[in-house]
Order: sequence, then C-alpha cells, then structure tokens
Amino acid sequence: MEITKTHIEGVLVLKPQIFKDYRGSFCESFSARTLKDAGIELEYPQDNQAVSHKNVVRGLHFQHPPYAQAKIVRVMHGSTTDVVLDLRKHSKTYGQYFSIELSFDNGLQLYIPEGFAHGYAAHEDNTVVAYKCSRLYERAAEGVIRYDDPDLHIDWHVDQPIVSEKDITEAVFLKDFVSRYE
Repeated sequence: MEITKTHIEGVLVLKPQIFKDYRGSFCESFSARTLKDAGIELEYPQDNQAVSHKNVVRGLHFQHPPYAQAKIVRVMHGSTTDVVLDLRKHSKTYGQYFSIELSFDNGLQLYIPEGFAHGYAAHEDNTVVAYKCSRLYERAAEGVIRYDDPDLHIDWHVDQPIVSEKDITEAVFLKDFVSRYE
C-alpha cells in the first residue's frame, strides 16, 4: 500500500496495490501492519456503509471529544468528492479542507484522524461508501458543519445537491463553531 501525506497534517491518502488479470482484480484493502508501520495504530470497532443516489451530499459530520473518531474511507461502487475539514483549534490548518476524488475505479482511500469533519458528494447512483471508525457512534456527541458554508468555498462538483434535513437544521457554520479539539 502506498501512503501519501496531504497538506493537512495527519490526513493521508492510501493507495492499495491492485492486482488485475483475466479473472478480475484483487487488493488488500486494509492492513493493520502497514498502517502501524506508518505510525497509525488504531482499533476499528465499527464499520459503516452508505449507499447514495447521484448528487447526494452527506456531511460535514464529526463526533465531539471524547467520542472523536478516526476513519478510513473508501468507495466500493461509484465515485465521490470526499472532503475533510480540520477542526483542531491549535492546528496551523484549522478551518482548511482537503478534497479528493475517491472511486471504485481509482481504488484510493482516505485516512482521517480525530479532529476532522468529513463529508462527501456522490457522483453516480448507487455509490457505496464504506468506512472504518476508531470509536463507536455516539448520537449525543454528533456535530455537523454546513456543507455549503460560504466561508469554506467547497466545490462538491454537484449542481443540485440532495441533502438531509438534519444536515441543514442541525449544522452550524464554521464561524459559529466552538472547537473542543486541541
């Protein structure tokens, strides 16, 4: 697995080696040993999977400490614009985001450490996103930053986003957010 750092400390792009032949393909999609060698040693007690229609935007979601989650995100079918937003108040990249296309075809994955909001836009019907979480989901700790925050200028590559009611009514703008992350 090839591991590439991004401009935001801690956020990594993971590129598994994909072996293809006349039968199809094979890849090792997760290796605790490889991640440990890269300095990431976490347990993942929860796996999530979401299926989205084209133009659905989910996020930007996070869990407040002490229930903050690190994640490994991958697309099992379709493609997304995947976005992580730095919420660590003492980080030099606080309020900045990293965006990448994740797709079944490119096989890329994204490692997101604790202290980030995460969201994505589906670009195909039946886009399947799977992610490993380092902690169990805790509803009372959930938070949402507005996907369309005008101060962030995130290009989701979607003309008419389909967004959940919760992602509108419970979401806050970054300028109104009080970070509990160090």
